[in-house]
Amino acid sequence: MARMIVRPAAPADAQAGSALLRRAITELCLADHAGDPAQIAGWVANKTPQTWLEWLARDDAMMYVAEQGGRIVGVCMMRNNGEVLLNYVSPDARFQGISKAMLSRMEADAAAVGVREMTLESTVTARRFYLSAGYSPVGDAGRMLHKRFGDS
Repeated sequence: MARMIVRPAAPADAQAGSALLRRAITELCLADHAGDPAQIAGWVANKTPQTWLEWLARDDAMMYVAEQGGRIVGVCMMRNNGEVLLNYVSPDARFQGISKAMLSRMEADAAAVGVREMTLESTVTARRFYLSAGYSPVGDAGRMLHKRFGDS
Protein backbone atom coordinates (compact mmCIF):
# COMPACT_ATOMS: atom_id res chain seq x y z
CA MET A 1 0.00 0.00 0.00
CA ALA A 2 1.27 3.46 -0.90
CA ARG A 3 2.35 5.82 1.87
CA MET A 4 -0.28 8.36 2.92
CA ILE A 5 0.61 12.01 3.58
CA VAL A 6 -1.46 14.89 4.90
CA ARG A 7 -0.55 18.17 3.22
CA PRO A 8 -2.03 21.63 2.74
CA ALA A 9 -4.74 21.63 0.08
CA ALA A 10 -4.05 23.41 -3.21
CA PRO A 11 -6.12 24.88 -6.04
CA ALA A 12 -5.16 21.87 -8.21
CA ASP A 13 -7.02 19.65 -5.72
CA ALA A 14 -10.36 21.41 -6.24
CA GLN A 15 -11.97 18.94 -8.64
CA ALA A 16 -10.92 15.73 -6.88
CA GLY A 17 -11.34 17.16 -3.39
CA SER A 18 -14.85 18.50 -3.91
CA ALA A 19 -15.87 15.24 -5.63
CA LEU A 20 -14.55 13.31 -2.61
CA LEU A 21 -16.60 15.47 -0.25
CA ARG A 22 -19.80 14.94 -2.24
CA ARG A 23 -19.23 11.20 -2.48
CA ALA A 24 -18.33 10.78 1.20
CA ILE A 25 -21.43 12.67 2.32
CA THR A 26 -23.70 10.78 -0.07
CA GLU A 27 -22.31 7.31 0.61
CA LEU A 28 -21.04 7.40 4.19
CA CYS A 29 -23.39 9.70 6.09
CA LEU A 30 -26.57 7.65 5.80
CA ALA A 31 -27.15 7.86 9.57
CA ASP A 32 -27.44 11.62 9.11
CA HIS A 33 -29.45 12.03 5.90
CA ALA A 34 -31.14 8.59 5.62
CA GLY A 35 -30.70 8.76 1.85
CA ASP A 36 -33.11 11.69 1.54
CA PRO A 37 -32.25 13.37 -1.80
CA ALA A 38 -33.29 16.83 -0.54
CA GLN A 39 -31.05 16.61 2.53
CA ILE A 40 -28.14 15.30 0.49
CA ALA A 41 -28.59 18.05 -2.11
CA GLY A 42 -28.54 20.73 0.59
CA TRP A 43 -25.48 19.26 2.26
CA VAL A 44 -23.41 18.91 -0.91
CA ALA A 45 -24.56 22.13 -2.62
CA ASN A 46 -21.41 24.02 -1.64
CA LYS A 47 -19.00 21.11 -2.18
CA THR A 48 -17.85 22.41 -5.56
CA PRO A 49 -14.50 23.33 -7.11
CA GLN A 50 -15.48 27.01 -6.92
CA THR A 51 -16.23 26.78 -3.19
CA TRP A 52 -12.98 24.86 -2.71
CA LEU A 53 -11.08 27.82 -4.13
CA GLU A 54 -13.02 30.20 -1.86
CA TRP A 55 -12.16 28.06 1.17
CA LEU A 56 -8.46 28.11 0.20
CA ALA A 57 -8.58 31.92 0.02
CA ARG A 58 -9.82 32.26 3.61
CA ASP A 59 -7.31 33.78 6.00
CA ASP A 60 -9.09 32.38 9.06
CA ALA A 61 -8.87 28.68 8.13
CA MET A 62 -6.56 25.96 6.86
CA MET A 63 -7.54 23.10 4.58
CA TYR A 64 -5.64 19.85 4.07
CA VAL A 65 -5.85 16.77 1.90
CA ALA A 66 -4.68 13.24 2.60
CA GLU A 67 -2.96 11.82 -0.44
CA GLN A 68 -2.04 8.22 -1.12
CA GLY A 69 -0.48 6.97 -4.32
CA GLY A 70 -1.08 10.33 -6.00
CA ARG A 71 -4.81 10.18 -5.19
CA ILE A 72 -6.74 12.33 -2.71
CA VAL A 73 -8.28 10.04 -0.08
CA GLY A 74 -9.32 12.60 2.53
CA VAL A 75 -10.16 16.26 3.05
CA CYS A 76 -10.18 18.25 6.27
CA MET A 77 -10.39 21.89 7.27
CA MET A 78 -10.20 23.89 10.49
CA ARG A 79 -10.55 27.47 11.56
CA ASN A 80 -7.48 29.07 13.09
CA ASN A 81 -9.26 29.03 16.47
CA GLY A 82 -9.35 25.20 16.50
CA GLU A 83 -12.84 24.60 15.14
CA VAL A 84 -12.90 21.57 12.85
CA LEU A 85 -15.02 22.39 9.79
CA LEU A 86 -14.45 19.29 7.63
CA ASN A 87 -13.01 15.81 8.08
CA TYR A 88 -14.09 13.40 5.33
CA VAL A 89 -12.49 10.31 3.85
CA SER A 90 -13.13 8.61 0.53
CA PRO A 91 -15.58 5.69 0.77
CA ASP A 92 -12.85 3.56 -0.85
CA ALA A 93 -10.36 4.38 1.90
CA ARG A 94 -12.35 3.99 5.11
CA PHE A 95 -10.83 2.45 8.24
CA GLN A 96 -7.23 3.01 7.16
CA GLY A 97 -6.40 5.71 9.72
CA ILE A 98 -6.86 8.59 7.30
CA SER A 99 -9.37 10.61 9.36
CA LYS A 100 -7.21 10.06 12.43
CA ALA A 101 -4.09 11.27 10.59
CA MET A 102 -5.90 14.37 9.33
CA LEU A 103 -7.29 15.14 12.79
CA SER A 104 -3.82 14.70 14.31
CA ARG A 105 -2.38 17.12 11.73
CA MET A 106 -5.01 19.73 12.53
CA GLU A 107 -4.49 19.32 16.28
CA ALA A 108 -0.70 19.58 15.94
CA ASP A 109 -0.91 22.70 13.76
CA ALA A 110 -3.43 24.29 16.13
CA ALA A 111 -1.27 23.52 19.17
CA ALA A 112 1.79 24.97 17.40
CA VAL A 113 0.10 28.38 17.28
CA GLY A 114 -1.19 28.25 20.85
CA VAL A 115 -4.69 26.83 20.40
CA ARG A 116 -5.49 24.71 23.46
CA GLU A 117 -8.93 23.38 22.53
CA MET A 118 -10.41 21.88 19.38
CA THR A 119 -14.16 22.02 18.83
CA LEU A 120 -16.52 20.64 16.23
CA GLU A 121 -20.10 19.85 15.40
CA SER A 122 -20.15 16.12 14.73
CA THR A 123 -22.34 14.19 12.38
CA VAL A 124 -24.06 11.12 13.81
CA THR A 125 -21.84 9.08 11.51
CA ALA A 126 -18.57 10.49 12.92
CA ARG A 127 -19.49 10.87 16.59
CA ARG A 128 -18.00 7.54 17.70
CA PHE A 129 -14.76 8.35 15.85
CA TYR A 130 -14.36 11.69 17.66
CA LEU A 131 -15.21 10.20 21.05
CA SER A 132 -12.54 7.53 20.49
CA ALA A 133 -10.08 10.32 19.61
CA GLY A 134 -10.56 11.95 23.02
CA TYR A 135 -13.31 14.44 22.24
CA SER A 136 -16.08 15.00 24.79
CA PRO A 137 -19.63 16.27 24.48
CA VAL A 138 -20.21 19.95 25.23
CA GLY A 139 -23.27 21.08 27.14
CA ASP A 140 -26.30 18.90 26.66
CA ALA A 141 -24.30 16.09 25.01
CA GLY A 142 -25.59 17.07 21.61
CA ARG A 143 -23.57 17.33 18.41
CA MET A 144 -20.93 19.73 19.78
CA LEU A 145 -17.68 18.09 20.90
CA HIS A 146 -14.37 19.41 22.18
CA LYS A 147 -10.91 18.30 23.19
CA ARG A 148 -8.52 20.23 25.41
CA PHE A 149 -4.78 19.73 25.18
CA GLY A 150 -1.61 21.46 26.26
CA ASP A 151 -1.73 23.86 29.18
CA SER A 152 -5.31 24.42 30.34
